[in-house]
Amino acid sequence: MELCSVASIMSLGYLAIQRTHLCSLVFRVLPKLLGFTPSSLKKLCKDVDPPLTETIVGTLPELPQDVLMDIFATLEMPDFIRVGAVCRSWHSAYTSLRSLGQYKLWLCLLYTSESAGDSSACLYSLTERRSYKLTLPEPPIRSRCLIGSSHGWLVTVDERSEMHLLNPFTCEQIALPSVTTLEQVKPIFDEYGVLHKYELSWLTGRTTHYSSPLIFALDKLRDELHYKVFVFPDTSTGSYIVVLIHNPGHQISFARLGDDKWTWLPHHYLYCDCIYKDGLLYGVSITGDLHTFDLSGPTVAMNTIISIHRDDDCEYAYIVQSPSGDLLLIWRLFEDFNLEPDHGETVFWNTTKFRIYEVEAAGSKLKEINCLRDHVLFLGHNESLCLSAEEYPSLKANHVYFTDDNMLWTLGFKNNHRDMGILNLADNSKEELLSSQICSNFPAPIWITPDLRNMNLASGAAYKMVQ
Repeated sequence: MELCSVASIMSLGYLAIQRTHLCSLVFRVLPKLLGFTPSSLKKLCKDVDPPLTETIVGTLPELPQDVLMDIFATLEMPDFIRVGAVCRSWHSAYTSLRSLGQYKLWLCLLYTSESAGDSSACLYSLTERRSYKLTLPEPPIRSRCLIGSSHGWLVTVDERSEMHLLNPFTCEQIALPSVTTLEQVKPIFDEYGVLHKYELSWLTGRTTHYSSPLIFALDKLRDELHYKVFVFPDTSTGSYIVVLIHNPGHQISFARLGDDKWTWLPHHYLYCDCIYKDGLLYGVSITGDLHTFDLSGPTVAMNTIISIHRDDDCEYAYIVQSPSGDLLLIWRLFEDFNLEPDHGETVFWNTTKFRIYEVEAAGSKLKEINCLRDHVLFLGHNESLCLSAEEYPSLKANHVYFTDDNMLWTLGFKNNHRDMGILNLADNSKEELLSSQICSNFPAPIWITPDLRNMNLASGAAYKMVQ
């Protein structure tokens, strides 16, 4: 597969090749925005096309900034980046849109490969069906676990089991509160006062008898503790809330950006997925419970929205908001698996179907949905997404694009095969997403929607930048 670095998208040589293509995109959108008749558009193209092919784009008639911004906002991300390097007026429109975050969502699969190097990741564009190479800051991305992706931010775990936010496009990196501030983790220091091990207790809010704590080397705790992390904008404060699902028992802890420790929510456990909606944190458990938490006050109370009994061990749950605002609960089923292989065989698990339910307006009942119509789901270690195929025509309606977020990777199987693909909800048929020969199993591939902005903390909270 051809690899192209993001830096090369902006290079002058690449722009020379893309010049006519970029301008054709502009003039394809102009009729809708300016209300041109076919005859007036034909005259405009007749007047403009010779300079397009014979001279640089800067000789084009200059369009008003608001028109350029309307046009650029419709472009796919690679073309959006390219137009910013064409000329001064186009760069100004691009910069305005970039600072406002008003550009089209770009769905990518982020993965690593041995051939790309330890400090590089690749972005596979579903729109273009090609990959771009990104060089990322230290520590090497291939030495980290990837446990979350929200709003353009990756959440990584390094070889000391500490977590960081990383924007792979801007290379901004922010340290999250230390793992030792979690209720279940204690640091162990050697005789010189140097941290060299962790103690992990089995404390949950629902158990009264505990097994003895386990001791882990610095780089081994992450194989047991971390499951999934989310980064949610908090409009009430202008900051961000980071939510961690962790062991033991898939409990929830959270921190606001700038906090120096994690806050434990001991109310329940066995969570699989979360979203943040209308000032409330929603958490769905593998057993079929849907809870909300109001994180705005000094104390946090849990409210049960739905509680249904599900006892199938081979499934995971997700919660997602549809473009219309409805809440959907999704169960991912594994009917093809071997967790106790014979000698010479390997552990594997394969997704076979999804069951989808709509949370009814009253909030206490579920309605099963057999078809998503023109909608598309993106599930995995990312913040779950539901998009319109009409708005993103390169996506397949009524399909689920999924990556591997099986908790088995926390039990010593992080280098095993990855269960990912595209599933047709009409007949449960699957197709390959990306060849397993191209991407590494560790860290696991993950969906991401790149964000070109640095994190802006309107609240002024302090946070630690990682050099």
